Amino acid sequence: MWGFGGRYYWGRRESGNGGSREGIVVVFAWMSSQDKHLKNYIQLYSSLGWDSLVCHSQFLNMFFPDRAATLASQLLNELIKDLKIRPSPVVFASFSGGPKACMYKVLQIIEGRCDAPVDLDGCQLARDCISGHIFDSSPVDFTSDLGTRFVIHPSVLKMSQPPKVVSWIANRIASSLDALFLSRFESQRAEYWQTLYASVNMGAPYLILCSENDDLAPYQIICNFAHKLQELGGDVKLLTWSGSPHVGHYRHFPVDYKAAITELLGKASAIYSQRTQRHDGANVGLEGTHDDISEPFNNLRQAAVSPAHSFQGTPLIATDHFLVPTSMEYYEGRDVGSVRDEQKEGFIRLPSPQSISAHGVLGQILFDVCLPKTIEDWDLKSSNSSHRRPYISSRRHASFNPIKCIRRSRL
Repeated sequence: MWGFGGRYYWGRRESGNGGSREGIVVVFAWMSSQDKHLKNYIQLYSSLGWDSLVCHSQFLNMFFPDRAATLASQLLNELIKDLKIRPSPVVFASFSGGPKACMYKVLQIIEGRCDAPVDLDGCQLARDCISGHIFDSSPVDFTSDLGTRFVIHPSVLKMSQPPKVVSWIANRIASSLDALFLSRFESQRAEYWQTLYASVNMGAPYLILCSENDDLAPYQIICNFAHKLQELGGDVKLLTWSGSPHVGHYRHFPVDYKAAITELLGKASAIYSQRTQRHDGANVGLEGTHDDISEPFNNLRQAAVSPAHSFQGTPLIATDHFLVPTSMEYYEGRDVGSVRDEQKEGFIRLPSPQSISAHGVLGQILFDVCLPKTIEDWDLKSSNSSHRRPYISSRRHASFNPIKCIRRSRL
């Protein structure tokens, strides 16, 4: 409790027992807590189908951000390792001073604002999975006398009135910290609150649980925090009691507490599902756009490589001067729902046009005037000849003569 660093472990895991899990609750416990103190919370999350990853931070992490960042990076790597195997929604549940001792550094690492040995792709994965925040008797304001108030608090000492010796030692420690880190306290405090407010950008809802009688996490500070999140566009639910002590809300009001947790976790699952659907829909849309664009060009390449074969199954009509694909098959005699019809869905269907005979008078006029006489005059090359010298037509096309059209039409 009184050193640096901390530890983390997995609580009861539904997925480990062969069951299906709804998500993961990352628990940032208060500093004086033990495993037995968190047992009821882990059981509550497990009853709703959520696994628990529990983090116990040491007291001095609140005053040494580098030590908090080290624990945060280790915890985040453990979370990412599990999410890569089985992505699922993640909810951060913070108690008392847990946000300052570790959680806010996890947020900074995910947002790329703190250097840590964590995979960047893994950070993005974790960010996409974060779907909710729970603050129980938290956040606690970070001031120079926080250590003193925390050490002599009844919830920590498990007694109503601390001994005078303990109070004296705590005050001496606080004075020493003021002398050493007074210039850093305010900057660390500002960074801490800015990080908590910036978590609104993750688009996850908040559940804040507090008591009007909590002197370690004053109601006014928590209420101001909730209102600020709402001003920034956050989805915030503030639940307040009047008779529960610090981190004792679940013990005193289990029904209301469980109902609020159930609502938040359900909302987190819905938000994660919506994100997943939008992500999958965007990928499908990109693939469909690629197919719609590339298919016509692939068809043209195939037609250029093998001009004697059909274009998407369309027969080629031989004339005296050239080969031209017919479009009549798309308009007449189609069997709806056939495989070939599905391949032709990219083409625009027009009304059946009047056929023009290449051997008629109008056909002779158009073909003689507008098209070269021999196939060698076509300036078309197969895609297979892309490595050869470019083909240049040796015949200069005569300019269009309308008088010639009139004369031939009179014939």
